[in-house]
Amino acid sequence: MKKVDVLLGLQWGDEGKGKIVDVLSPKYDLIARFQGGPNAGHTLEFEGKKFVLNTIPSGIFNPKTMNLIGNGVVIDPIILKRELDNLKKAGHDPVADGKLVIARKAHLILPTHQMLDAANEAKMGKNKIGSTLKGIGPTYMDKTGRNGLRVGDTTLPDFKERYEKLVEKHNEILSHFDFDYDLKEKEAAFFEAIEFLKTIPHVDSEHFVNKYLSEGKNVLAEGAQGTLLDVDFGSYPFVTSSNTTTAGACTGLGVAPNNIGEVFGIFKAYCTRVGGGPFPTELNDEVGENLRQIGHEFGATTGRSRRCGWIDLPALKYAIMLNGVTELIMMKADVLDGFDDIYVCTHYEYDGKTIDYMPYDIISIEPKPVLKKVEGWKTNVTKITAVDQIPEKLKSYISYLETELKVPIKYLSVGPDRAQTLILS
Repeated sequence: MKKVDVLLGLQWGDEGKGKIVDVLSPKYDLIARFQGGPNAGHTLEFEGKKFVLNTIPSGIFNPKTMNLIGNGVVIDPIILKRELDNLKKAGHDPVADGKLVIARKAHLILPTHQMLDAANEAKMGKNKIGSTLKGIGPTYMDKTGRNGLRVGDTTLPDFKERYEKLVEKHNEILSHFDFDYDLKEKEAAFFEAIEFLKTIPHVDSEHFVNKYLSEGKNVLAEGAQGTLLDVDFGSYPFVTSSNTTTAGACTGLGVAPNNIGEVFGIFKAYCTRVGGGPFPTELNDEVGENLRQIGHEFGATTGRSRRCGWIDLPALKYAIMLNGVTELIMMKADVLDGFDDIYVCTHYEYDGKTIDYMPYDIISIEPKPVLKKVEGWKTNVTKITAVDQIPEKLKSYISYLETELKVPIKYLSVGPDRAQTLILS
């Protein structure tokens, strides 16, 4: 029986997971998203075209690969329909091609979930989490509160009654906020999208995935966001609402822990974060702004500016430990091409001590990074096509990271296009 490989982010998201899933997809028979919602922005570039996927797995452009939206994902039918409509206009129709299925147990984002999200963020003021306002948190709350609606419910005769019952609950909560909203337009689009959702095959993801494995087929689980945003192990409460770690692939697809194979951990050659919360290596200066502009560090889904800083080894070691990472993938090495010197955070100064791990309370006592200077390679790497063309100083940087992290770096990305990906070993 085959095992499920897992690909996920090791930082605060936006590491470039979509590109690498696209690169790896020819090796896999099935790509399965296992958590998160349409706050994800997985960007893929090839043949001079750029695509941003929010809910659909990033294997969708490989004609031989099946794609599954797993039970751990929360789905906004309106956004999913728009996403598929845009793909169809661009000449890609995974529904007609029979290359997309959805888990019956995946939960639905209602328009009122978005209202609750916005109302709650507005009430929190300067203490807001930095939500994308897609309704994801409130949807997961209804899921764990046993009130949610699932994809499989859409085919039941009393779906409308179930919907109205949940909306009634939401309206009661919203009545306690000073928040104006109008559901009419959103509701019309929601029910139109629900009818569209019914045209996509619904499956029991646990049986679907395990059947692929029992038949000896290759499966890749695609994560969203990043490890440091995990609801249990991230910088709580400045986290997402799902489990972004390898363990989330088990619950988000219905896969036993002993059926997990390789774990690909993706990280940038530096570090970024969107929204509020601690960020020990953040650069609020000209260097940070240069990283933002050179790296085009603006959200693919929201357009928000990303906070930028140096790579953080204590955080990376933590993420590698939590996920059982077997291979590393370094993204955006090209963004550092012009820097004379780059820096690596090796330790934290925290509460009077020097430590090499992420402490529990990094909200009220934010760690100060201990930085090591590394000489830059000062070479344009976007045009290189072979490993022997990699500048020696970049090789030294990679070797240093491998020694510190104790996991091999298998892939190196030197640009946004799928062709700008080098296999190192």
